[in-house]
Amino acid sequence: MTQQQNKFGQSVGFSVEGWQPCGWPSHTPLDGVTCRLEPTHPTHAADLFDAFVTHGNDKYWTYLPYGPFPDLAAFKNWLDGTTLGKDPQFYTIFDPLTGKAVGLASYLRIQPEIGSIEVGHIHFSTLLQKKPAATEAMFLLMKRAFDEMGYRRYEWKCDALNEPSKMAAMRLGFKPEGVFRQHTMYKGRNRDTAWFSILDSEWPQIKQAFEAWLAPANFNADGEQVKRLIDLR
Repeated sequence: MTQQQNKFGQSVGFSVEGWQPCGWPSHTPLDGVTCRLEPTHPTHAADLFDAFVTHGNDKYWTYLPYGPFPDLAAFKNWLDGTTLGKDPQFYTIFDPLTGKAVGLASYLRIQPEIGSIEVGHIHFSTLLQKKPAATEAMFLLMKRAFDEMGYRRYEWKCDALNEPSKMAAMRLGFKPEGVFRQHTMYKGRNRDTAWFSILDSEWPQIKQAFEAWLAPANFNADGEQVKRLIDLR
């Protein structure tokens, strides 16, 4: 897309005439091959807490504005007060083989009127980290936003010092947009925020790469990837 000029000879953005606001993302389950996402519910608390404590580490909470939690009661209080609303719209990620909850993610900053939506509050236990299910969970959320709901912008933000999150964003196909300095504060410290996005015009190529990466043929007998996701784009 290129800039245009108005009748005064000024450069303006390309036309989006005929734009219709997107719908609110349907808060219903998302089924994949290696994972299932369900709207977060209070009954998920025990499984999630177990996954985050038994198969996690306190350091995984460093770049989130909450946690770690000292016990199940504290975690459940947070879950009940934070994850059951409309925005953020939280999902619990399940391992379909065990039926156990293994992680969380959400939509947030949902703006149907301009077609912009963010993915965040991502917290994966080690049962999910670096597994195909972690990638598929992100793909399913993107697919709903772009294919089902027609959003034009999909955002990822993180602490600019959170190198694993920035690397994950780039691997998934997000493009860096810069750093908002002193953007916010959390846990008594400053946060410069790194911004990333995927646009609807970029989605078809990214979607094709996800589908090729997730295909059974892309994994050998030991479950190791044959081609990297970034190489398939």
